[in-house]
Amino acid sequence: MTAAGKTAERATGAAGPADLARGRKLIGYWLFAMCGMVFVMVIIGGVTRLTESGLSIVDWRPVTGWLPPMSDAAWLALFEAYKQTPEFLKINTQMDVEGFKGIFWLEYVHRLWGRLLGIAFAVPFLYFLIKRRVDRPLAWRLALFFVLGGAQGVLGWFMVKSGLVDDPDVSPYRLTAHLGLAVAIYAAMFWTALDLVAARSARRALPMHLRCLSAVVLGWVFATMLSGGFVAGLDAGKTYNTFPLMDGKWIPDGLFLQDPAWRNFFENVTTVQFDHRVLAVGALALIAVTWALALRARLPRAEMTRFHLLAGVGLLQVILGISTLLLAVPISLAAIHQAFALVLLTAAMLVVWHGRPVFDGSQ
Repeated sequence: MTAAGKTAERATGAAGPADLARGRKLIGYWLFAMCGMVFVMVIIGGVTRLTESGLSIVDWRPVTGWLPPMSDAAWLALFEAYKQTPEFLKINTQMDVEGFKGIFWLEYVHRLWGRLLGIAFAVPFLYFLIKRRVDRPLAWRLALFFVLGGAQGVLGWFMVKSGLVDDPDVSPYRLTAHLGLAVAIYAAMFWTALDLVAARSARRALPMHLRCLSAVVLGWVFATMLSGGFVAGLDAGKTYNTFPLMDGKWIPDGLFLQDPAWRNFFENVTTVQFDHRVLAVGALALIAVTWALALRARLPRAEMTRFHLLAGVGLLQVILGISTLLLAVPISLAAIHQAFALVLLTAAMLVVWHGRPVFDGSQ
């Protein structure tokens, strides 16, 4: 660029190619940090669910609800509101205000972290826009992430409301949708961050059969995570606490008791747990086949390391899942199992992203 062009650029405030390139790198690292925050959010949400704390706050004030109760009167007011809920009336009738505080804090932290997530996204995003460090296509993508984050907050409240009417449990459909959207946002931001930070030279096209299998693994892992959402929503992990048999059988009785048949896959505790087992074992088998074929292909060390990571995390995740089931869902182990589901998804994304062919003009 000529000196006159650089002077005009400074005068107009427009960003040149070098500024945009630096901005893209910085945005990529920022998105990785946002992925970390979403990861923590998913874990907090899982623990909130496991401790049955999610229905303790009966209203939603996304703008004004930053501060916790500051006085005994404020605590009593919140507790009185909670006492009108089905969870208190049907389950926690003996709870006092001190017990209420025990379930309040996790849900409060969960909501607070969501607000911090919104600020941690909005402020840098506005900065990049004002400084013109982001091109239009990327700006639209980042705006979509922000909108999806807001939709996730609305969906979370929509989920909580389902447990405040008649049933003291939230809808498993809404819970799974809430989990699924969180995972989708995480995956989209992680993929975009890789596009912005990792050099195209870091990609090496895998053989077609490995590219296809890796993509199937990624989709399968995501489907298994959604299945886990229904397991959590129905507390299905607290039944049939044996493995590999269920009630002494490979295929348990009662898989299709509900009518129409499709409801069993989402509302029948037996079917939901059976499906999750099948999907989890199927995922491990698919990962093992993909890993073995990668070994046979004699890939370079960097590529093979990603397949080793995928196989190792996949095996550990299945071990964690079986242990969680056999021990009747201890909170700490169940939270680790949920965390490693995201780790496994990340490992699968790394394999798929790095294995894509590089075309001229692609990222």
